[in-house]
Amino acid sequence: MSVLDGQRETMSEVTFAGDLSAPDPVPEAGIDAAVRLLRDGRLFRYGEDRDSIPEAALLEQEFATYQGRKYCVAVNSGGCALFIAMKAAGLCSGDKVLVNAFTLAPVPGAIAHAGGEAVLVDINERYVVDLEDLDCKAAASGAKFLLLSFMRGHIPDMDAVTEICARHGITMIEDCAHTMGGGWDGRLTGTFGIAGCFSAQTFKQVNSGEGGLIVTDDEDLAARAILLSGSYMLYEQHRARPAMEVFERHRFTTPNCSMRMSGLVASLLRPQLATLDDRNRRWRHIYDCLAAKLAAVNGLNLPDRPAKEDFAPTSIQFSISPDLLNDRQLADFIQEADAHGVHVKWFGAPDPVGFTSRHDHWRYVDGTRAGAVPTADRILRRLCDFRLPLWLSDADCETIATVLKQAVAVAGFNETEANGNKSIA
Repeated sequence: MSVLDGQRETMSEVTFAGDLSAPDPVPEAGIDAAVRLLRDGRLFRYGEDRDSIPEAALLEQEFATYQGRKYCVAVNSGGCALFIAMKAAGLCSGDKVLVNAFTLAPVPGAIAHAGGEAVLVDINERYVVDLEDLDCKAAASGAKFLLLSFMRGHIPDMDAVTEICARHGITMIEDCAHTMGGGWDGRLTGTFGIAGCFSAQTFKQVNSGEGGLIVTDDEDLAARAILLSGSYMLYEQHRARPAMEVFERHRFTTPNCSMRMSGLVASLLRPQLATLDDRNRRWRHIYDCLAAKLAAVNGLNLPDRPAKEDFAPTSIQFSISPDLLNDRQLADFIQEADAHGVHVKWFGAPDPVGFTSRHDHWRYVDGTRAGAVPTADRILRRLCDFRLPLWLSDADCETIATVLKQAVAVAGFNETEANGNKSIA
């Protein structure tokens, strides 16, 4: 074995043995409720001839109370929550929808599904929507809607965003897939726009495998959303709904899109709401522990977190300086980290991988009309993230940080080896 091989082996000796994709188990109360429902056999989202309250209706009532909103509609996924909210808010085919460029594929997918045309808004170094670009594109595009994505749980200055929307007459819908229980300056996300949309996918704050929730105080939006979700004429069974007469305005003109959440999914979610705030506190501790360790690695840059941002982090993001690793080395870093147990997602990869993609991969979005987003392009090229399961201990965080530090060293070492340079920077 050469001296170089020995140095590389020493740098790569720590491995993380956990599985970052492994969530906490569903609470026993949720499992018991699901089993009772399975034994009952009445799995459809409504009942025709019984007095019991559907699980989805109870979940809607409880989540509306948690959010401090009047109405809630439970649907099949976070993506269809976005679609239904936009359609229920009045989006018509061809309407332009402002959306921040840092988001995931279900967001522009929902815009396309609803018949809208995405207009990309740039982001800043905090990974949130750039307020100046939002103001400019709101004025220039003629957009009627903003679909604001709190991507990976990063929350912009919501007072400023709300002011911009009000000034330009724009209807804001919040994509809160990563911020259930999070907020800005003491106010929960999902309460700033006309509607807030949440996800219950496995890797979010609550876990039913898949599911979505829409909250609003607008009675017409709520009634249309319930009808769109597939209520047939059984909307009276909803408990977080507007008065029955509101449905009379919409029931003959609103299509049934069959997207309502099943009782089985709702039964898994209801017990999790009671532990949501505690889970978010645990996530913030894990994030803070890891962020402090990663920030100590020269060339790994983490975003600032303003005091007003009450974030709910189920993952962590960082950017890698081009002075630390070039693009080829960055790919080596991803591979090295993965080989030692830390699966890092890289938004700068040339092709979409798994859940991770960026705006230039969405070729159904017209790039010539969507708008330039130079800061997003620069940031996403160097942006990495990975999941933070709740079972991570402080010792796990230490191990993960060590693996990433080693991966940086090995990726840089590979370059010096390729160049025939026998010294290690």
